[in-house]
Amino acid sequence: MSSVPVRVELGDITPHNIKQLKKLNSVIFPVFYNDKFYRNVLEQGEFSKLAYFNDVVVGAMCCRLENVPNGTGKQVYIMTLGCLAPYRRLGTGSLLLEHVFKICRQRKDVESICLHVQINNEEAIAFYRKFGFEITETEEAYYKRIEPSSAYVLRKNTADL
Repeated sequence: MSSVPVRVELGDITPHNIKQLKKLNSVIFPVFYNDKFYRNVLEQGEFSKLAYFNDVVVGAMCCRLENVPNGTGKQVYIMTLGCLAPYRRLGTGSLLLEHVFKICRQRKDVESICLHVQINNEEAIAFYRKFGFEITETEEAYYKRIEPSSAYVLRKNTADL
């Protein structure tokens, strides 16, 4: 019996497929994202991608480039990065994260990559730690409508890429 190779590919987020991203986020995340979030995603270009498994959308990443608080450089903030549960551990999340790393290596002004993770999301914390992210702080009451409401801030310096 021959096996079919698994194909995970990244694609742009456009006005034509933004509804797929909305549906995906509603299934993956316990947080509701409003229309302003999705308008912002469309402006991020290469920093936001859909992940396709054999041509079916199974994951996505939405990032933004922002100024480092109290600094002079830039940071990439990962707003969302997720994959449907049945398609995890197939390299989708890794491919999305490696895409961000590639962009950061090409840009000399990006100092770090950061994100928030709910404090009880052990799977996500382990995933990011595997890539060298460290918990740098805890923000109490970060989430408004979910429990626990606290989030860890995870950060990775781009000098480590």
